[in-house]
Amino acid sequence: MEDHGVFSDPNRRPTRLQAGIISKIRLENFMCHSNLEIEFGDWVNFITGQNGSGKSAILTALCVAFGSRARGTQRANTIKDFIKTGCSHALVQVEIKNQGEDAFKPELYGDIIIVERRISESASSITLKNSQGRRVGTKKEDLREIVEYFNIDVENPCVIMSQDKSREFLHSGNAKDKFKFFFRATLLQQVDDLLKGIGKQLNDATAMVNHLEQLLRPVLKELSELREKIKTMEFVEEISQQVQLLKKKLAWSWVYDADRKFDRQHKLIEKLKKRIPECQARIDQQHNKVEELSHQLAKKKLQISNMMERTSEVRRMKEDFQQSLSMAVKERLELEEERERKSRQIEKMVQRVKVLEQQVHDLREQYIQNTQAEENEMEERLRELQIHVDEANVNCQRLKEEEDELKQRMSMAEKEIRKISNQIEDVERSYRDTSSRIRELQMHQRNKVTAFGGSRVTSLLQAIERHQHKFRSPPIGPLGAHVKLENGDKWSIAIETAVGRILNAFIVTDHKDALALRACAREANYHQLQIIIYDFSRPRIDIPRHMLPQTDHPTAFSVIRSDNPTVLNVLVDVASAERQVLVKDYDVGKTVAFDKRISNLKEVYTSDGFKMFSRGSVQTVLPPNKNLRAGRLCGSFDNEIKHLEMDALKAKEDAQQGRGLKRAKEEELRDLQGVLSSVKRRRTNVEWQLRSKEFELGDVKKLLSSEATAAPTSTVDELHQDISKLHDEIREKQSLLENLQNRVNEAKIKAKDIRTSFENLCESAKSEIDALALAEQELMMIEKDLHEAEAEKKHYEEVMHTSALNPLKDAETDCRELEHCCKESRRKASIICAESEIEALGGCKESNPEQLSAQLSRMNQQLQRESQKFPESIDDLRMLCEKKQRKISRKQQTYNGFQEKLEACEKALDLRWSKFQRNADLLKRQLTWQFNGHLKKKGISGKIRVSYEEQTLSVEVTMPQDASSSSVHDTRGLSGGERSFSTLCFALALHEMTEAPFRAMDEFDVFMDAVSRKISLDALVDFALAQGSQWIFITPHDISMVKHDERIKKQQMAAPRE
Repeated sequence: MEDHGVFSDPNRRPTRLQAGIISKIRLENFMCHSNLEIEFGDWVNFITGQNGSGKSAILTALCVAFGSRARGTQRANTIKDFIKTGCSHALVQVEIKNQGEDAFKPELYGDIIIVERRISESASSITLKNSQGRRVGTKKEDLREIVEYFNIDVENPCVIMSQDKSREFLHSGNAKDKFKFFFRATLLQQVDDLLKGIGKQLNDATAMVNHLEQLLRPVLKELSELREKIKTMEFVEEISQQVQLLKKKLAWSWVYDADRKFDRQHKLIEKLKKRIPECQARIDQQHNKVEELSHQLAKKKLQISNMMERTSEVRRMKEDFQQSLSMAVKERLELEEERERKSRQIEKMVQRVKVLEQQVHDLREQYIQNTQAEENEMEERLRELQIHVDEANVNCQRLKEEEDELKQRMSMAEKEIRKISNQIEDVERSYRDTSSRIRELQMHQRNKVTAFGGSRVTSLLQAIERHQHKFRSPPIGPLGAHVKLENGDKWSIAIETAVGRILNAFIVTDHKDALALRACAREANYHQLQIIIYDFSRPRIDIPRHMLPQTDHPTAFSVIRSDNPTVLNVLVDVASAERQVLVKDYDVGKTVAFDKRISNLKEVYTSDGFKMFSRGSVQTVLPPNKNLRAGRLCGSFDNEIKHLEMDALKAKEDAQQGRGLKRAKEEELRDLQGVLSSVKRRRTNVEWQLRSKEFELGDVKKLLSSEATAAPTSTVDELHQDISKLHDEIREKQSLLENLQNRVNEAKIKAKDIRTSFENLCESAKSEIDALALAEQELMMIEKDLHEAEAEKKHYEEVMHTSALNPLKDAETDCRELEHCCKESRRKASIICAESEIEALGGCKESNPEQLSAQLSRMNQQLQRESQKFPESIDDLRMLCEKKQRKISRKQQTYNGFQEKLEACEKALDLRWSKFQRNADLLKRQLTWQFNGHLKKKGISGKIRVSYEEQTLSVEVTMPQDASSSSVHDTRGLSGGERSFSTLCFALALHEMTEAPFRAMDEFDVFMDAVSRKISLDALVDFALAQGSQWIFITPHDISMVKHDERIKKQQMAAPRE
């Protein structure tokens, strides 16, 4: 019974597997074989041969053919090591039968699957062919698919047990090694590794999901804070609703206010219309009065005209008398004036005569007093004084010349001091300017932006950043900070001269942004900021070649680089940089600008700053700026700073030298001032002495002259002649005066006569003249009344226009405007809300729009203050909250789904672990049963103990001759044959638990004696024939004792060559 549980009847042939067994293997240059081809039987195959004949190479070739690595065969380190020494390649070809119902893709491969692996020095390849030898596949995945389909696991020791594995398995008595062999052979190792890997992946996935849920906590906290914020902002929303309600009320209050104004204006029109009849009655009354007075005026004028005709002759005579009287009075006055003038002349002549007579008397008196002795003494004194005066004049002149020389030297010294002072001031000013320029360049070097506006531009940029929300698009600027030059050191001065005026400018996209930028500039104290308005959305301008200057010289636009297309467009549209040509020097510039007629050329700039252009026939050359050494777009400011520092040092030294020279000149001037003061004192003393001598000399000369000319006869005679002439002139003047007096008397008599005649004429015409005067007076009264009546009429007409007609016209115009305003206000208010809605809210007809506007302004300010605390709108926050809630909900649902799936996977894994443990326990029992079954053939019993916890497998064998029936726990305690047989039984038990289309064992009978080998071979053959798989046994021993059977094929390997 038990024997039948292990072996079947050898004569009963089981169903033959026709798929997955090896039919042929061919080796070429593989290991020790140059060309080997072996055909295998479908059942049991024995391959024998001497050591070194290459038996084990067959199993190695099978492993290599089915994809095993070189190290996995334990025969080589790399795949190229399998190439036979002296050859360049190797070939392993295995034919697998593919017949029956288990055939693998028979329509593709046919009855035979050929697996071919070629090995070269550099690589190896796999080729799958069908039964006709046609290539089907070359990928490892195709081979893996075949291996997995037929369950060919060449690394499983129960499928292919190589020589090394056989020796290790048969010789080892270690319980852990046996457990590993059992664990791997039964595929429990693979399943255990797979389940552990799945468990690790599940743990990693669980940890990841937990980590993701942890990441949700800050978001949940943020969501909670957002909800609190929304709750807080509901108050702001309530204020906003009140503001909206006030806006509606304000809109309709303006409507009602316009209606009230329209009603008042309509009443005013009615009132003005009532004024018109009253004013018109007054005007008609004054009009009648004016007509009556006009009639009276015409009548009075006719009366006066008749009276004037009668008094015209009297008037003419009266006028003649008045004119004659005027002429007579005028003549009398002129004659009296002439008489007074002649009288004054006679008085002056009388005074002159008296003076001359006194002079004659004085001369005679002086002459009597002088003596001859006094004359001699005075002459001597005169000579001495003249000598002293001459000496004093010489000394005074010498001192004056010396003083003039000193003053000239002092003036020259003062001029030199002023000149030196001016030079020092110029040098110090140059030093300050140079130092300031150095500081500016150093600041530009630290911050390029400051080169285009100084420190003010940084303040402006900060202001722009603070008010960036006010701009539709952020301003671009300063423009110079957004450009750079090619060969900056070469063309920097030319570019600065050409487009330097706009490098400080800012660019904005519209007028609104320009106003906002101007406000920022005022805040930054940046006045006179140049702002250019340009469309930012405009793409970069593509300038056609024919619109550029036709010259080989570069243009300003061609050497400027910028990443911003708007900046480049501004340089073209505003600065015309594409038409500004740059040249090397002055001569080349004149040739390009004036000698050649270059189209599209606007201006020419030289590298040192000259500007040249022509407008019509006028050629203009502008010199460079002397203070400009380098442009702001130059590559580096180091050279200019170095030059400026040298200039500053030289200016400092020049200032020090100038101060020293000035001190020396000031000392020289002080010395000259001392000398000049001494000379002035000496000259003053000499001049004082000279004046005293001159005065004394003058007195002496006068005295001597008066004595010498005392009472000369000629002088007295001349005076008498003058006196007689004056007497003659006086007599002549008196005669003329008498004639003038007579003419005056005659003029008086004439004027008196004319006045008497005029008075007589006036007396005779008095009545007519009085009547005319009365009529004229009445005429004036009528004219006055007429003017007053016309003024009254004009006044009432003006009152009619100013107080009735014009106000009525204006009122009607205002009324029409108010009517239009009412309609427009009602239309606008209806857009905001319907009137019924306002009435439903309580109405606002009595409300004052100004009060509502003030209240709305206060609430808007309150809303603004509250809104500043929360810059976001509540709708945005609610949308954000809902969005976050949906996002969190989706993630929570996703994570919950992950958790559910992970829990399902963990349950499945636990179920599989339980099944795995159950199967492992069943396999452990099955192994013991199969092991006992094989041992009973020799009358031995045994037991296998497997501990999965300790990973050990121990074999207990009970020998039949052991009287004590004690078990051997260590196989090394048995004899060699017994240990080999028991180990073979253990291997067969494992084989019986393993499925594979073919199995191969190499040197399975080592460490066996002849009897054990005979028993073992019989057991192996019977097991192989009964089991049904293809078996390949390789042994160096004699197999003649193996029974003969048509299903057993024996092959002998050729002896190795010497």
